[in-house]
This record gives sequence, C-alpha cells and structure tokens, in this order.
Amino acid sequence: MSSVSVAKVTQLLDLYNFLPDIDLKASKIMTNDVNRPALQLSGYFEHFDQLRVQIIGTVEYTYLQQMDERKKEEIYDAFFSYDIPCVIFCRSLQPDEMFLSIAEKKRVPILGTKRSTSEFMAELIDCLSEQLAPCITIHGVLVDVYGEGLLIMGESGIGKSEAALELVRRGHRLVTDDVVEIRKINEHSLIGTSPDITRYFIELRGIGIIDVKALFGVECVKEKQKINLVIKLEDWKKENEYDRLGLEEEYTEFLGTKVVCHSLPIRPGRNLAVICEAAAVNHRQKKMGYNAAQELYRRVQENLTKKSDEDE
Repeated sequence: MSSVSVAKVTQLLDLYNFLPDIDLKASKIMTNDVNRPALQLSGYFEHFDQLRVQIIGTVEYTYLQQMDERKKEEIYDAFFSYDIPCVIFCRSLQPDEMFLSIAEKKRVPILGTKRSTSEFMAELIDCLSEQLAPCITIHGVLVDVYGEGLLIMGESGIGKSEAALELVRRGHRLVTDDVVEIRKINEHSLIGTSPDITRYFIELRGIGIIDVKALFGVECVKEKQKINLVIKLEDWKKENEYDRLGLEEEYTEFLGTKVVCHSLPIRPGRNLAVICEAAAVNHRQKKMGYNAAQELYRRVQENLTKKSDEDE
C-alpha cells in the first residue's frame, strides 16, 4: 500500500508543528480520506477509521473547551490509544496543554494551519490524492503546449528533447525531460511530473545537460501537468501506411486510463515543434466540439450528394 510521510504533507501544505520533538517522517498517511472526530471526542469510537488524518475545526474545538478536565483526560486517552497518523487544528486554533501532553506520550504529531476547515480539507484531500496515487515511470518528454499536456515518446535519440527545446523557445513550458512520473489521481486524469533530481534539465546529444529554468526563465517551466495527448515519434518507413485524415482516434493506455495518441513519422525537413503545436491545438478544438476531419468528410459528402442530384 502506498503511503506519504506526515513530514512531506507538512511541507507541501505549509503546516506548523506543535510537537517538534516528534519525528514527522516516521508517521505515514495511507489514505486520502479525512475525518472530523466530533463523535469520537464525545466518546463514540465504533467504526472509527484511525488511518485517516484527523481534522479539528471550530465545532470540535469549542466542544472540547466546555468539557471538564476529568472528562477531557478520559476522552484524550481513548482517542490517542488509536494509531492516528496526525491531528491538524484549523483556523489557528491552539490545542490545550493536556491534549499536547497525551499526544506527545503517544507520539502522535499535532499540526496547525490558519486556513478555514472546509478550505483546508479540500486542499488536503487533493494533496493526498496526488501523493498516494498509483505511479509509473516512463521514458519520454512532457511539455505544456497551449495548456494541453503533450507527452512525447519514442526511441532514444529520435529527437524528443530537441522538439521539447524548440517548443520551450516558442513560449511553451517544459515539465520533464527523459523521465516522466505518471500518477493516476482519479479515473480520468493522469498527472505527469519530474523526478526531483532531473527537474528542469534537458539532455542534448553533443552538447550535454542544459538548465531550462536558468537559460529561459521560470515562465518556461512547470512542476506538473495533466497528460492530454501522446505523440509517438518513429522513423519514417516508406512501406508503412500513416493516418492522413484522423477520423478515428487512436489511444494508448497508462494505469488503465486511455489517452489520445498520434504516431508521428520522422524524416529530414519536418518541423517537429510546429507539428506538436498543431496537434495540441487540434486536440483542444476537438474537446471544444470541432473536428476538422469530420468537417472535411461532411463537405465531401455534401458535394457528392449535390453532384448526384445534378446528374439526375
């Protein structure tokens, strides 16, 4: 089962730690579901999902404030007897000393944020969904072209990095070169990111490694991007037949999710960057309801029908 450390979530969401002596890296979160423990703090622990991150909002906090000390201690002992990954206080609420003391004894991290409870819960679920998503690593290049995530694949040395560099020069944004980490965050969405060690670097044969962020600026790079379209580069072979109309979409599959895929034959003189731009814009048009191939087919059919009527 995949997991993410509380330390990683604390860093991503800019949380503050009430118990700095507890090692946040040792606590693991294994589900993107969260829980507001109002029932548990009132003493009802049946069906309590202890694997979830526990969120304390205004309602839970005010309930604890009016509780007497003996009852508090009893509830806190019962609550922290479970293997909870962490407890997060929203709206800059401050946990009381007894809460912190028992949590420290049980080695449960207690964190805080200034954000409102509903806003923070949505952000936390989104963060955990991404961090805990199934992940694979493939060889390719991912570029944001006009807002469309374009994944360029092909054999080593075929020209993927050169195409990506030209796209960056034309104002588009590089996500990752050579290694693409793909995460399935829901049934229909794949997110591509770069490994930390190679982020913003491109390898060009004969030149070496270049830093896109340093050379072209921060506006030419991006940390993550939804994958909308796949371009597979392959050597041109005269005997092969290539799709010239595009009436029917072809797909490739990652983690059980299908993505539209175009096979692009490579030969001298073809401008890969311009073709990739055209593919991205054409894909965007299709999502907006316009298909150029179908429009051409419609015009041809109308013309044939018109000629047939004239002949009669």
